[in-house]
Amino acid sequence: MIDKRTCRPLLLAAALTRAGQAVLRAAPPGGRARWERTNHAGRAVGLYAGPAVAVGAGIAAARVHPAAGAVVLAAGACGAYDDVAGDHRRGFRAHLRALRHGEITSGAVKLFGIAAAGLAAGAVLKERPADKLLAGVVIAGSAHLVNLLDVRPARAAGAVLALGAPGLLREGPGARLAAGAMGAAAAVLPDDAGERVMLGDTGAHALGAALGAAVVAGNRRAGLLVHAVALAAAACCGDRVSALARTLPG
Repeated sequence: MIDKRTCRPLLLAAALTRAGQAVLRAAPPGGRARWERTNHAGRAVGLYAGPAVAVGAGIAAARVHPAAGAVVLAAGACGAYDDVAGDHRRGFRAHLRALRHGEITSGAVKLFGIAAAGLAAGAVLKERPADKLLAGVVIAGSAHLVNLLDVRPARAAGAVLALGAPGLLREGPGARLAAGAMGAAAAVLPDDAGERVMLGDTGAHALGAALGAAVVAGNRRAGLLVHAVALAAAACCGDRVSALARTLPG
């Protein structure tokens, strides 16, 4: 049975996300063309979902713990920078290769920005040095993982719902943070699946950071270590993870 305190962030994140998306769609800053992208199937979709998700999930997380809310918004902001200035290279390795050749990509700025935000949040959410480090890895790794899955409609939002669901069975801040991430994901899922909007890096990274904060809040060192190792492996095999996501039913 899900407790009432867990339901509140879910409903809050869903309501804020839907409202934010409606406002952006009705009056997109800078004009509608600035917010349109072409998806994998050649259809024009809007980026309205990304900022709406970041704000909805961020505010819901902040009501549970200010540091969790801050890292969700920071991850969304880093993703927004890549959405605006992005060079469309995907994967951690691609950006590291560019850095080795003296090129600072928008993706590299995003990845290191989210890593710094994750470590800062981990330093607040946990007490012991090793736990702080692991927490930072989990938050940044979760943000990266959800972005790797955002290669087809509904893949990233669906993954957040699936990965966050077990957290709802727990009690405490971890469950409430998972609920906030799921509420925001559920709010955009119909439009995402219908190819009317896309999360972009803004929404994918924000949802991932929210999910990572939930993992951090709900686990001790052993759990954090298992998640950190799994997320590091996923990052190293980023191309394979994205390829697998493409084959999943949408």
